[in-house]
Amino acid sequence: MMYFCSMQYTLKKSLGQHFLKDEIICEKLVSVWQETDGARLLEVGPGAGALTRWLYTIKGLDFKAVELDEEKEQYLLTTYPALAGKIILGDILQIPLPFSEPFTMIGNFPYNISSQIVFRVLEWKDYIPVMIGMFQKEVAERIVAPPGGKVYGILSVLVQAYYDVEYLFDVRPESFIPPPKVMSGVIRLKRKQQDVQVKSERAFWVLVKTAFNQRRKMLRNAVKGLFDDVVLQDPIFQKRAEQLHVADFARLTYLMN
Repeated sequence: MMYFCSMQYTLKKSLGQHFLKDEIICEKLVSVWQETDGARLLEVGPGAGALTRWLYTIKGLDFKAVELDEEKEQYLLTTYPALAGKIILGDILQIPLPFSEPFTMIGNFPYNISSQIVFRVLEWKDYIPVMIGMFQKEVAERIVAPPGGKVYGILSVLVQAYYDVEYLFDVRPESFIPPPKVMSGVIRLKRKQQDVQVKSERAFWVLVKTAFNQRRKMLRNAVKGLFDDVVLQDPIFQKRAEQLHVADFARLTYLMN
């Protein structure tokens, strides 16, 4: 398959590779990133370089890209020799922190690990003030979902505890090679100036995950092992997990055993 130059490469379904080819979408992504005042940028999954070629030439930008596929790394280095020293060959879920100072993150994230990438962002949240990511639309909507709906869940609450979330635009299947069978969506996360106050981060995560693991149950039954019986008489425990706001979960951490 040909793309941007005469060198050939293969697409690997096992890595969830759907490469962006739409120039207009690339321009929109770059424009969104340029609204960010960032000196360092990490691109996740550059693939064939559709977006990379717009980013690595930005003047004054300390740019790095992390790519799991060695074939694609070689393709990028052959096509864009100036990327030498800027590509990290490895798994975004396993590599060490790529910068010692804050950096923004951008990427057309592989569908098969997109949720895991979000948890990686949360792990690095003190270093990532802004993340601009392209996801399967269903996942993107889950991340930005407000309370009260069926798609509001663990990912929604944990991300929104630390980031302001914004759904930016849809991306059609025809924008990729090969076209996926689903729509994609681009979202932006901006680090909150102040996190919600919790008893501990561990308590918060345990509560949220426990509550949504039995989301059809009344909260009182879903999380009864985390609270004393007296505390469970609070009317809030008559609700289901999807009805609670981030601040509700945060407040409840102080009542946990």
